[in-house]
Amino acid sequence: MFGRLGPLEIVLILAVVLLLFGGRGKISSMMSDMAKGIKSFRKGLKENNETDTSQTTSGALMSEPIDVTPDKEKTKA
Repeated sequence: MFGRLGPLEIVLILAVVLLLFGGRGKISSMMSDMAKGIKSFRKGLKENNETDTSQTTSGALMSEPIDVTPDKEKTKA
């Protein structure tokens, strides 16, 4: 059953070997690109959390109305 390899099997084996061991570290460059993507994703999440916490610690919660009346009109009333 496994005694003879056909031309398709040989081509597949050569393609896998070439992908893993061939030319200029394709696997390592692909992994470094993936790592850069993960780092930028985490940085984006961290920045988003920082802006969310700064908005909620300002004293006004999202469910409470915010008074935006200018000071001049507040003193008239």
